[in-house]
Amino acid sequence: MHTTTSAPANRTFAPTADRFRWRVVDIVVAAVLGVAIGLVFWGWNTVGGLWFAAMDGLTPGLGGIAVGIWLLGGVVGGLIIRKPGAALLVELIAAIVSALIGNVWGITTIFSGLAQGLGAELIFLAFLYLRFTLPVAMLAGVGAGVGAWVLELFLTPNLAKTLEFNLLYLGTLAISGALLAGLVGWLLVRALAATGALSRFAAGREARRDV
Repeated sequence: MHTTTSAPANRTFAPTADRFRWRVVDIVVAAVLGVAIGLVFWGWNTVGGLWFAAMDGLTPGLGGIAVGIWLLGGVVGGLIIRKPGAALLVELIAAIVSALIGNVWGITTIFSGLAQGLGAELIFLAFLYLRFTLPVAMLAGVGAGVGAWVLELFLTPNLAKTLEFNLLYLGTLAISGALLAGLVGWLLVRALAATGALSRFAAGREARRDV
């Protein structure tokens, strides 16, 4: 009687446990994604930095519209690996790579990676790591932007700036996160999946079903 009732319970919980368990391939791909996106960050440091300065010079707070590419790691990591911690880990590795190569922000880049990755991670968590659609990707980008905004309130003098500045900056970060991190990240994952490079991940299997 005991064995009859316990077996279904094991079958019920095992798939969930397996879905959340990190495989070796997950760790390797997270590292590869982090390094690759870190190189993208490094390239964007000049382009995005100039765009940020130009927009902020036009109207303080508008510079946030250029930040989205720096939020890409959390979105892409979460969409591909689909495990708790993936968004945070990939964004953090990318930030570390960007800092090690060299940029004007130094070690604070790592703090940004933590905050941005956590912002994206919380969105995937809110959907219990079950939904990875375009709207969820865009929300994850927004979440990463909010994470950046909260950090910069204390890491930079933003807290001492006007309410109007901080609200405008939050709004532009959210828009940039939704488009440059969320939409671009989702399209990038779809493009990678179409090549067959993600065949060992749910994102790759979904792409084959959609063909």
